[in-house]
Formats: sequence, C-alpha cells, structure tokens
Amino acid sequence: MAVKGVKRDIRKQSMEELISFFESKGEKAFRGKQVFQWLWQKSTYDFKGMTNLSESHRQLLEQHFTINPIALDQSQVSSDRTIKSRFKLHDEHLIEGVLIPTPKRMTACVSSQVGCSLSCKFCATGYMDRARNLDAAEIYDQVVQIKDQAREYYKKPLTNIVFMGMGEPLLNYQNVLTAIDHITSPQGLGMSSKRITVSTAGISKMIARLGDDQVKFNLALSLHAANDEKRDKIMPINQSNSLQALAHALNHYYRATGNEITFEYIVFYDFNDTLKDAEELLKFTRKVPSKVNLIEYNPIEKASFLNTEKDRLQQFAAFLERHGVNVTIRYSRGKDIDAACGQLANRS
Repeated sequence: MAVKGVKRDIRKQSMEELISFFESKGEKAFRGKQVFQWLWQKSTYDFKGMTNLSESHRQLLEQHFTINPIALDQSQVSSDRTIKSRFKLHDEHLIEGVLIPTPKRMTACVSSQVGCSLSCKFCATGYMDRARNLDAAEIYDQVVQIKDQAREYYKKPLTNIVFMGMGEPLLNYQNVLTAIDHITSPQGLGMSSKRITVSTAGISKMIARLGDDQVKFNLALSLHAANDEKRDKIMPINQSNSLQALAHALNHYYRATGNEITFEYIVFYDFNDTLKDAEELLKFTRKVPSKVNLIEYNPIEKASFLNTEKDRLQQFAAFLERHGVNVTIRYSRGKDIDAACGQLANRS
C-alpha cells in the first residue's frame, strides 16, 4: 500500500501494477506496458528518457515513483583482462561484480547480498557481516553494467552469468528469481536461462524449492569436502545442512528439472587433496547426475589455507576421470586485483 507523499520504487511494481496505476489515472493500459519495457528491456534509469511517453505522462511518473539504480563506484582491470567493479547502492552500501573474459565467453559474476551470513572460512566475503539482501533491480543492474563493459572493453556481448559474487543467492531466493526472470524474459534482456548458473553453499530446503519451482537455470553446489567432518570445519552451514540432506534435496531438484548439478571443489593443500578425498568425492557424485569443477584456491588475508600442489591436483583430477566423472580444472582469473573466486570483500 502506498504511503501518501512517499514515492514508490517503480522497479518493485509488476507490469500489472503499472497498468493498474495508469488506469487509475484515467490513462490507457498500454502505458504501463511501455514503462515496463523502458525499465527492463531498455534499462532506462530516467523517466525523461522514456521518449514515447508524453511530457504529462513522464511528470506523472516523477510525482509518484522513483528509480534507484546502482552506480559504478570504481573499477580495476587485471593483467588477465578481468574487470572488477565496485558498485554503490542508493543507501550507500557497496557490492562487487566481475567481468571474466575468455576467448569463447564473456561472463558476469554478480552478487546477491551486501556481505554474507554463512562465514565460510576460505572466503573473504564470509568474514563480512550481511547488511541486507539486494533487490531484484540491483541484481539486474549489475548484469546491465557488466554487459556494457563487455561491449566497451572487448567489443563482445555478454554470454554467461554466474551468481558467485558476494552473498548466498538462496537466502535471497525471491529477489534472485525475479532478477533472473527480468534477465531472461523477452520483455527484459532476453538472455537464455541455460547461460545462467546459481551457486549455493548448500541450503537444502531452498534447493528443493528450486525443484518445486522447476527453474530453468543451472545449479552449482559449493561442496569443497565430501565428508561432513571436514565440511563442518570450513563451511558452518553444513552443520545444519548435512551431505545426506543435500543429496536428498539435489535428487529432488534433478527429478523436477532434469538439470545435472555442478559440484565446485576448491582443492586445498593438505586438507582435501588426497586420493581418499577424491574417493569420497567420487562416491558423492554418484548420488546425483553431476559434473565437477576443481577450483584453484585464491588466498585471503584472514585465512591460512594454501592452494594444493600442481601434481596433487592433476592426480586428483585423473582419479575422478578414470572413474567416469566429467571434470574441469578452473584456474583463477583476476587474482591480482582480488577479483577471483572467494576474494570479493569491497577492497580496492
């Protein structure tokens, strides 16, 4: 319900609500559809830019609504051409997003929360407090700005989006799904759901809910250890979301969507890099159709973990491959500007 004299955030209005607004002012319903298109397809942040609306229509919007876009605060370009951007929100909070360029892909890594509440021991964001969730428009804006960077810097379109920035996406469930709807809808950016991956530290009931909602995007689980004792040590969320519970939720998700799961596994030196660890991971991969990304660890100041040695990593990968697991080794991008996986913490 609108409060008299207080402008509403127009990007929190559905198309139906915008249509109803115009109809309540004695205007045609299609005006609401026009505004919705300006907001989500053309990414317009200023009512004055809605040029197929009359001056009186634009003034009407100014009187009743506001737009709160994120603003680029600063950006850094890595030696490997990765671009890290710090964005300022309308309430002065800061978040980070990353453009990861490769010969075949332009990937946007976006945040879903200001900070994080899960306290994973290897992740810089995990040492921050969670200030608040991002709303759907703030997630969408990251994609738009990083998409523009891909065009400006590399003359290429954005091809992929990963929710692997700051925060736990499944603890901001509805805003993440609403943002993805605006990103993939023909009335929005029109990107393919198959080009989007949401990564979770493992919230069992929300993984099951993804299945219930029959989402079309890809799901990745930050696993990093395939036994509960080790995972408890580095990911406190595991104490309330055990591997057994996660396997059950993942199977529900797979049966509902038909999408295989990606297991992300950072290989830490002398912690989870032995062949016994590989055997445990192999056993877990057989619980649900999946593939494995082995990830290079990116050191942070507040943790003492080390990246495993190259020969151990190769042996680990070879063991999984011999047993039929689809394995990819992911090497870090943007490490020199603290833009790599696990390093985002609003540091310049």
